[in-house]
Amino acid sequence: MTAATAVGLAVAWPLIAVVWITVFSKRPNLRETGILLTGGSLFAIVAGVILPEVQAGGRPRMDLLEVLPGLELAFEVEPLGMLFGLVASGLWIVTTFYSIGYMRGHHEENQTRFYICFALAISGALGVAFAANVFTLFVFYEFITLTTYPLVTHAGTEKARKAGRMYLGILMGTSIAFLLLALVWTWLATGTTDFRPGGILAGKVEGTQLMILLALYAFGTGKAALMPFHRWLPAAMVAPTPVSALLHAVAVVKAGVFTVLKVVVYVFGIDLLAFTDASRWLTWVAAFTIIAASCVALGKDNLKARLAYSTISQLSYIVLGAAFATTAGVMGGGMHIVMHAFGKITLFFCAGAIMVGAHKTEVSEMDGLGRRMPLTFGAFLLGSLSVIGLPPMGGSWSKWFLMLGAAEAEQWVMMLVLMASSLLSIGYLMPVVVRGFFRPAPVEDGHGDHGSSGFHEAPLLCVLPPVATALGGIVLFFCAGDIWQLLTGMVP
Repeated sequence: MTAATAVGLAVAWPLIAVVWITVFSKRPNLRETGILLTGGSLFAIVAGVILPEVQAGGRPRMDLLEVLPGLELAFEVEPLGMLFGLVASGLWIVTTFYSIGYMRGHHEENQTRFYICFALAISGALGVAFAANVFTLFVFYEFITLTTYPLVTHAGTEKARKAGRMYLGILMGTSIAFLLLALVWTWLATGTTDFRPGGILAGKVEGTQLMILLALYAFGTGKAALMPFHRWLPAAMVAPTPVSALLHAVAVVKAGVFTVLKVVVYVFGIDLLAFTDASRWLTWVAAFTIIAASCVALGKDNLKARLAYSTISQLSYIVLGAAFATTAGVMGGGMHIVMHAFGKITLFFCAGAIMVGAHKTEVSEMDGLGRRMPLTFGAFLLGSLSVIGLPPMGGSWSKWFLMLGAAEAEQWVMMLVLMASSLLSIGYLMPVVVRGFFRPAPVEDGHGDHGSSGFHEAPLLCVLPPVATALGGIVLFFCAGDIWQLLTGMVP
C-alpha cells in the first residue's frame, strides 16, 4: 500500500466501524470488539504507513474532486497534520476502552448511537488533519460539528438539548459567518486555498485587510474557543465523560486550534505576519482568554466545569504560539496539541472514574477519596503536572518552547502571562489532589464509608485508560525530541 492510498483509506477507515456497530448493535461484546480492532488497524495505517513517508520528507497526497478551478477536495499530509492524525487515531483506541467501562458502569442508554457518532467524529478529525487546503478542511470541520451534536445531547434532557442548541449555534454560526467568508476571500485573492510552506497571501492581501482576514479565521474557528466564542464548551459538559474526552483531547477543540495554527503557517506564513505585525492583536486576545478562563476555573466547584475552563485557557496557548509568528512559537504550539491532549484526557478520564466509582462530581466532595481511589487520583496528579507544565511531563516542553517563542517575538508581557497561567493552573488543579489525599474523609449517613479501609476504584476499564495516558505524558517528556524533529518540516 502506498502512502497516498493510505491517506484516503485512513479518513474512510472509521466508517468500517460504523457498519460493524450497526450490524452488531444488539451484541455489545462483538460491537465493541469491532471498534477496538478498527481503531487499532487505523493507528497502524497512520503510524506504520503514512508517518515514515512524512518523516522522510514526503507529503503523500490524494486528489478527490475539483469543485471549481483552484477549489479542490484533496488530502495532503504535512508534519503538523501528521501529528494531529497520530493523536486522533491513537487516542481513539484508549478512549474506546474507557467508553466501554464508563458507558456500562454508568448504565448509559443509546450506546450504539454513541459509538457510531464517535467513529464518524474520528473520520472528520482525520479529514481535518490531512486536508490539503482550506476548502477540504472547512468541509470536514463542519462534519465534526454535525456528528458530535448527538453526543452533546446524548442524555436527552432539557439541559442537554439546550447545550446542543448552543453548541450548534456558536460553532456553525461562527464558521458560516466568519470562516466561510475567510475561505472565499482567500480563494478570490489568490486563486487557490492550498496549504503551502511559507503561505499564499504575500503580495495578495496587505495592511488592515490582512488583520481582518486573520480575525475572520481566528474567530471563525469557534472550536478554538477564543473568548467571547467559548460558552459552548462548558455547556457541552452535560455530555457523558467519554464525550468530554472527545471534545477536549481527541477531535473537536484540537481541530479548532489545529486549524488556527495551520492557517497561520500555511496560508499567511509566519514571515508575512512577523514583517507586518498583523498578528500582534491576536496575542492579546489569546492572553486575555488564557488568564480569564483560568480565573473562572478557580471558582468552579464542579470538576468537569473546572476542567472545561482549563481547556479554554490551554487552547489559547496554541493560538498564542501561532500569533507570535516565530519558529519557536509555532513549534511550541504544535507540540502543545499533543501534550495537552494527553494531559487533559487524563483529567477527564479521572473525573469520569470518580463519578462512576464514588458518585462525586464536586471538588468540595472529594475529601479523602484519594485514599480510596489511589490509581485514579495518582493519574489525576500526573495529568495536572502536565497541564501545569512541570517535569517530567510532556507539557513542560511545549510551554518551554512557547516561552522561547515569546522571547523571539520580544513580547515580554506574554512571558509573564504564560508564567501566571501556570500558577493559576496550580490553583485550580492541585486542590483536587490535596483534598483527595490529605483531607480527612467525611462520615456520611453515619456509616463512614469514605473512611473504610480498602480500595474502591471504578471498574477496571475506567481506571486503566487514565493510568495509561498519565504514563504517556511521562513518555512524551522523553520523546519530545522526536516530536520536534517531525515538526521541523512545518516551517521553511
